[in-house]
Amino acid sequence: MRSLKGRVWRLELVAALGSALALPALASSAASAVAMVAPTTQGLSTETTVNAQVRDLGGSTKATLAVTVAGADGMPATGPVVIEDAGKPVAGVALDPSGHANAVVSLLPGEHSLSAVYLGDSSHQASVSQLSLVRAQVSSTPGFQVSASPTTLALTQGQSGSVVASVLPVNASSLTAPMFVTLSCSGLPDQSSCTFTPENIEILPNTTAAVTSTMVLATSAGSSAHSTPPGVPDSGRIDWAVLLPGALGLAGLAFGIRRRPWLHRLCLLALVGLVSVLGTTACSPLYNYHNHGPPHNLPTPVGTYTVSINAQSSNGITATTESATIALTVQ
Repeated sequence: MRSLKGRVWRLELVAALGSALALPALASSAASAVAMVAPTTQGLSTETTVNAQVRDLGGSTKATLAVTVAGADGMPATGPVVIEDAGKPVAGVALDPSGHANAVVSLLPGEHSLSAVYLGDSSHQASVSQLSLVRAQVSSTPGFQVSASPTTLALTQGQSGSVVASVLPVNASSLTAPMFVTLSCSGLPDQSSCTFTPENIEILPNTTAAVTSTMVLATSAGSSAHSTPPGVPDSGRIDWAVLLPGALGLAGLAFGIRRRPWLHRLCLLALVGLVSVLGTTACSPLYNYHNHGPPHNLPTPVGTYTVSINAQSSNGITATTESATIALTVQ
């Protein structure tokens, strides 16, 4: 019994020592696995830089910002970037495949602190650029500024979303008559649309509060469902009503060719006319619709786009145009 107990005690001791020796190796392997997975899960760090250039035009100050975002591996990043003025979002733009984007921002008189905020994507981390300090001039010329909220919008194919466009009067006390501003959009991807409610905005003299309009962005979802051609009622009777007299007329012309040679040219002319009519009918959109059905709906392409909200006003002599941008992501 003592010998058996001694053997058991030795086996337990060996097992304990083996576990103690194996734990550091397992911990090292687990740490290595986490280190290998962590960069993929968190994404690469990025660096965002912005270069601002200010110009005065027509009594207003505009800042043109050139944004660049690069990953830690030196490769360009993609996705949306938000332009902020003292921490307030004022515009949204989309990076191109080379990791660059340009934005134009209208500035109120005074000091401004502009920065670019990269929001990141599935493989890149977010980052913020350094502040760029600029100064806008003071002017007494009446005008307006446009801003959008939010400055970024993410939609799935077939979904729609809304953005509030604000038109802020500038030096409205100098107005002698109401100013009318028309809103429109540009830069939309294919198979998408935008509508404004209202589309025309009136700015009265001495107005200081912003006037808003709601813009609805709509995208399209692809459809591969087969549609049955509607067909045309009594199409067979119509075909026979056209083809039968024509065929009989051609047969009569062919029979009279021997007696009257000039009918030969007339027969050829009638044959060419009939073939042309049949070919034109077969290639017409209405023929394709009745025989092949309506075409399939195409989806809005996936990607990130810079959509511009354009506001234009005219006093009959000069036109004033202001714009704001948002970054639209279609998933």
